[in-house]
Amino acid sequence: MLTTTVVVIGGGQAGLAVSRLLTELRVDHVVLERGTLAHRWRTRGWDSLTLLTPRWFSHLPHWRWTGPDPHGYMSRHELVGYLEDYALSFAAPVAEHTEVLGVRRDLGRFLISTTTGCWRADDVVLATGHNALPRVPGVAAGLGDGVVQVASDDYRNPAGLPEGGVLVVGASASGTQIADELGAAGREVVLAVGRHTRVPRRYRGRDVVEWLSRTGAMDRPRASLPDPARPPHEPSMQLVGRPDLRELDLASLQSRGVVLAGRLATADGERVTFAPDLPATAAQADDRLRRLLGRIDAVADRDGAEPAPGDVVRPARTDGAPTRLDLRARGISTVVWATGYRRAHPWLHLPVLGADGDVVHDAGRTAVPGLHVVGAAWQTRRSSALLGGVRHDAALVSAAIATRHRVQVGADALVGVEP
Repeated sequence: MLTTTVVVIGGGQAGLAVSRLLTELRVDHVVLERGTLAHRWRTRGWDSLTLLTPRWFSHLPHWRWTGPDPHGYMSRHELVGYLEDYALSFAAPVAEHTEVLGVRRDLGRFLISTTTGCWRADDVVLATGHNALPRVPGVAAGLGDGVVQVASDDYRNPAGLPEGGVLVVGASASGTQIADELGAAGREVVLAVGRHTRVPRRYRGRDVVEWLSRTGAMDRPRASLPDPARPPHEPSMQLVGRPDLRELDLASLQSRGVVLAGRLATADGERVTFAPDLPATAAQADDRLRRLLGRIDAVADRDGAEPAPGDVVRPARTDGAPTRLDLRARGISTVVWATGYRRAHPWLHLPVLGADGDVVHDAGRTAVPGLHVVGAAWQTRRSSALLGGVRHDAALVSAAIATRHRVQVGADALVGVEP
């Protein structure tokens, strides 16, 4: 039986951010990672995947991007190296290949059983990430055995899919990027479009992430939401991080030959139907984009930024969208599900799970003293789950742990956390 003060579960960006601050506070701890460091970034996602945010936004506690091309976008493999260097910079106490099997209370402390042994700790930090398991809708069960189904997490490249056309379900960042890549590879692609967030890659001479930061959108507090107890399930932005800075939206996909349809409604063998909601869904996204650009313009005008480009909100054509499709007749052999993620904690034997299976918390504090969360969507702000936003919540949780253990938080302990 091993003992420590804090067990951090998860060796990704959230777990490492907490570990860096606990190291600064000289709080004994260990980070448990089921695979290797940054396991999810190594093993999930397609080959061409890049961050949606520029390198300069990748700010962790006591760690910033100092390499070339700060306005470019990290590849998946580059991000793994970034996190590896971060862990090395403070000798992060990461126990790799240690999968957690159970977390429970025992004799006033936490008992954490793993594939490599058991730990006792006073505090546990759940830093297992926001995107845990792909969420595949129930309609998938209606597809016939002749259709290959692939979650976006398991898609690697066009060559890895069976020959033929592809139905991509979901029009957020993953779905639009995969549809774009498949179309460029010469595949016939139909994209089933649900609720999505449309933004330009660049606007008035700057990356949209810079404008979102300057307008305060990235740091919008959870407390400002209409219902802070139930933060919105926001689709990721329709963006791609490429050197050519090209746009990715419904109109640009159409120009590359992708067929747009409404939300996937039913599936019966190899026949599917789509809701007739594409015009309304696209119009709502365009309206939200116009309101966002208005807020950006107010800041940009004060900054004296270059004038706004014309025709930013170029609408997609929504007339003639199919409502029925025979996949076999259309030559479509594969369905790619880009429909978001769900959380699962089958190993967490504590009374903190909500009806959706996620941990109920308030800014990272749970109903069980000593059990904390870091890296959850909208934990305290809009950017809580992002690489450049997790540092704020890591600081709150680390300070709470220090208070519990009467550790003096020095003036430099949280340096590098605030902007």
